Amino acid sequence: MLGIIIVFPRMEDAANIKNLLIRNGYEVNAVCTTGAQAISVANELDEGIIISGYRMQDMHYLELNSYLPKGFEMLLIASAARLSEGRDANIVALQMPMKPHDLLDTLQMMTYNYRRRKKKEKQGPKTRSPEEKATIEKAKQLLMDRNNMTEEEAHRYIQKTSMDSGTNLVEMAEMILSMM
Repeated sequence: MLGIIIVFPRMEDAANIKNLLIRNGYEVNAVCTTGAQAISVANELDEGIIISGYRMQDMHYLELNSYLPKGFEMLLIASAARLSEGRDANIVALQMPMKPHDLLDTLQMMTYNYRRRKKKEKQGPKTRSPEEKATIEKAKQLLMDRNNMTEEEAHRYIQKTSMDSGTNLVEMAEMILSMM
């Protein structure tokens, strides 16, 4: 289950966020005032979201993020001046002062992305039938022969046109075979 840990230097700020989340159906696993406390709780959980301020009593948010176990994401809440200093690309950020619905919407987006990623991990990579593989290989060979492409270039071409048109790789290979 996805855990939520709130870590702010002032307990009052953390408690306000906790109360907002609880009123809106979220379960908060812990409220902390130091990064060390948050890391300790995170190590006990499998995965989750850390909602953090810019600077805790013992560490900076980037330091906290680097110590988090795999499976945790960070939601940084900071002033515009602090956010403009730059941050890690994998950290989601909200600017202070924030509206409660902004926090809830962002948290909802993060949990949705988490569930989607978990579902994808469970399914594993998609396996193609021998017929589908053969169709892709024929399309690659045709592109290699007619357009003087390497196998890698032909595969990338099929992949890119497939993504651009919103069709899967096999359908794109079939379209290439039918047009040429």
